[in-house]
Amino acid sequence: MKQEYDFSKGTRGKFYNPNATFHIPVYLEQDSANYLNRIAEKQNIDINNIVNNWIKRDIAFLNSYN
Repeated sequence: MKQEYDFSKGTRGKFYNPNATFHIPVYLEQDSANYLNRIAEKQNIDINNIVNNWIKRDIAFLNSYN
């Protein structure tokens, strides 16, 4: 690593995007991931769809109590 860097020709905010969205990574425990992967393979769908649908059902269920 250099002792000093020259940023005199740099442009402030060049890559800044105020409308950028960030996706939260979710890390599953191995046994849970294996289970969901088996379901995804049987139904021929992506594991993301299974997890998102599962969460949406839980949200709907929890909202029924509010």
